[in-house]
Amino acid sequence: MISAGHRRPVPGHHRARRPLALTLAVTVVAAVLTAMPAAAQAATTAGIDVSNHQGAIDWPTVRNAGTEFAFIKATEGTGYLDPRFGTNYTAAYRAGVVRGAYHFALPDRSSGATQANFLASNGGAWSADGRTLPAALDIEYNPYGAVCYGLSQAGMRDWIADFLATYRTRTGRYAVIYTTTSWWTTCTGNYGGFAAHHPLWIARWASGPGTLPSGWNVYTFWQYTASGRVPGIAGDVDRNYFNGARDRLVALANNT
Repeated sequence: MISAGHRRPVPGHHRARRPLALTLAVTVVAAVLTAMPAAAQAATTAGIDVSNHQGAIDWPTVRNAGTEFAFIKATEGTGYLDPRFGTNYTAAYRAGVVRGAYHFALPDRSSGATQANFLASNGGAWSADGRTLPAALDIEYNPYGAVCYGLSQAGMRDWIADFLATYRTRTGRYAVIYTTTSWWTTCTGNYGGFAAHHPLWIARWASGPGTLPSGWNVYTFWQYTASGRVPGIAGDVDRNYFNGARDRLVALANNT
């Protein structure tokens, strides 16, 4: 994901330990659709996540290239609204993309409840329209300071619980959790208490999703590269898979 003023740190690693991102050689649209890690060639559904960083997006072209879903940045902390969120969110829907909002968490700035309300009040609420996913909490390495935002592991677990409970109260849905296994282990003590209800969106730029955080036996979404290319978007974009076929993705959107 992209923070307000930064390209985010490499998922699962500090900047000094940057892993190699996947390089997708894309020459034609067919290559975009088929250039995927071998581990992900089973029942998967292709998607992306975007923010203002991508600039203007041609959503019909994105959809026609095989993109089934997108997470779109809505908010960060309580002081940033992504300026392209409204345009992207509406245009993705009209193009037939199943979309959801995401919130970049800043747990050192305000409470989890405050940030969940900020998200829900600024486009991140859920609607039963067949194309809206529950929003995602993007909780990861801090691009602005201390890795765990100055919170203890217990404090971080409490902050996340506060966010998730508030979002559930506001929308009736369990939010998706985006994170890396290394950050989750470092900053929550590898807590497994949210896994029963909250879909996991694991970030690992490699040929497989790797070891998942405690409690999750499977991932729901996997962000496998930050250097993907998709027709309709200029430059690199984060690419993802949903762990299942499109009908299951729609079922998640519909809460069925």
